[in-house]
Amino acid sequence: MSGTTTAATALRRRAAGAGANRWVVLVVLCTSLLLVAVDATVLHVAVPAVTEDLRPGAIELLWIVDVYPLVCASLLILFGTLGDRVGRRRILLLGYGLFGVASGLAALAHDPQVLILARALLGVGGAMIMPATLSILRQVFPDRRERALAIGVWSAVAAVGAAVGPLLGGFLLEHFWWGSVFLVNIPLMLVSLPVGRLLLPESRGAGDGPWDVVGALTAAAGLFGVVLGVKRLGGGELGLFTVAPLVVGTLLLVLFVRRQRRRTHPLVDLGMFARPAFSTAVGCIVLAMLALVGLELIAAQYLQLVLGLSPLETGLRLLPLTFAAMAAGLAGARMLRRFGPRRMVSFGFCLTAGAVVLLTVMGGSDNAGLMVAAFMLLGFGLETTLFGAYESMLSEAPPEQAGGAAAIGETSYQLGAGIGIALLGSVMNAAYTPGLATVRGVPSAASAAAGHSLGEAYQVAAQLGGPVGVALRRAARDSFVHGLHVTLLVSAGLLLLGAVMALRLPRIMHCGEREHAAAVELPAPREVADSRVSA
Repeated sequence: MSGTTTAATALRRRAAGAGANRWVVLVVLCTSLLLVAVDATVLHVAVPAVTEDLRPGAIELLWIVDVYPLVCASLLILFGTLGDRVGRRRILLLGYGLFGVASGLAALAHDPQVLILARALLGVGGAMIMPATLSILRQVFPDRRERALAIGVWSAVAAVGAAVGPLLGGFLLEHFWWGSVFLVNIPLMLVSLPVGRLLLPESRGAGDGPWDVVGALTAAAGLFGVVLGVKRLGGGELGLFTVAPLVVGTLLLVLFVRRQRRRTHPLVDLGMFARPAFSTAVGCIVLAMLALVGLELIAAQYLQLVLGLSPLETGLRLLPLTFAAMAAGLAGARMLRRFGPRRMVSFGFCLTAGAVVLLTVMGGSDNAGLMVAAFMLLGFGLETTLFGAYESMLSEAPPEQAGGAAAIGETSYQLGAGIGIALLGSVMNAAYTPGLATVRGVPSAASAAAGHSLGEAYQVAAQLGGPVGVALRRAARDSFVHGLHVTLLVSAGLLLLGAVMALRLPRIMHCGEREHAAAVELPAPREVADSRVSA
């Protein structure tokens, strides 16, 4: 029996790799993932330079920053399920090409409208790349033990990309113009396209029934409305243009779910959510991202506006978090085998909560040692949590639904981050604003303007000048630190809630014959040969 199982596993590995070493395939997939992750954050430090050069209005600047994640999150399910139908490698390579073209268009943009269009196209390319990388990984690594290690490397690369973005952007802005943050994508895509065509195996789902075009467009429109509404809530907007997208988007998603339940061949098998491990893993991803948006407040505002660090120095301060996340990703497979998904994800949540509580010790003065320790714990805990959740989610999904499952995981990540910005942003504002209402000598209109953000408070203080301006600046800084502490404590509470939720995950990592049997549908010999010829 053991010999038969071993032979079958070896056969699956050969068929899955389609002639390419699966670890080389992993390198190719991680390179494309790194580009998408970097592009999600690299523009943040370039916003002042873009503003000075292109002179966008307030609404245009908002769209320049937000249109990439908004479009990407909206289209993940569409392209994830399309990849299951027409071929995941095909969608990935098309995403490479579109990402390179959009990067060139963004770098050479001469007005805000062109840059917004280019960022939207980058979001389309990112939505094609992200679920394809994870679903191809699911197919190339049918053995769960090896797949766990591959997912660890994959998730570590994602963490590196998110942290390297501001660092790379800060370096490029000190030596070149703002368009250089986009141009770096082009040579990498020019290499990734032929290498990916040569080495990546083609894979697809069962292909039963027609692809539900109406359902895919309904899901995309619904997600666009929900994510847009959530982002506007996070910015403190409560008007019609916030409520309407939320309501319409929610209704469209309800219609999408009802449509999928009625169809014989649905885009997304909603029965996956009936599996406790799958639904719990998705919930853990949402809650982890929802709780940890407080880190964005620290990186973007505390380090620069309170401690006075430059964008490059801010990126350097986040490097310990990146290194810890890499270590957790690389050690994740061993931890998962030894402790199981339940204990691993719960431990990650608890460790992250402890790191967030430790960050509340920070005040108005710099404490580099404390920050390094907290960021290392934060990076290790967050990566441990997300690794265990992603691995459990992907292993519970049927192979033919790998693209849809990967898209659900990535969408959960984006929605969790968006909801977290709205929720924790509201907590931050509620704790920050009252401290500015009682500053002596400051007009009420100035106090109201200063209550919008710390950056605006500094601008108002500079306009007032004199002792009144100094008092307002000091009060704004103290109020921000107080609000940050409250926000971090709320984040810690949400993380502990996630630790409790994770108790529904399996106690041990199942790697038996049942897992191997469900791991991958072998392509027919002709399909393997065809994939080699087409490569």
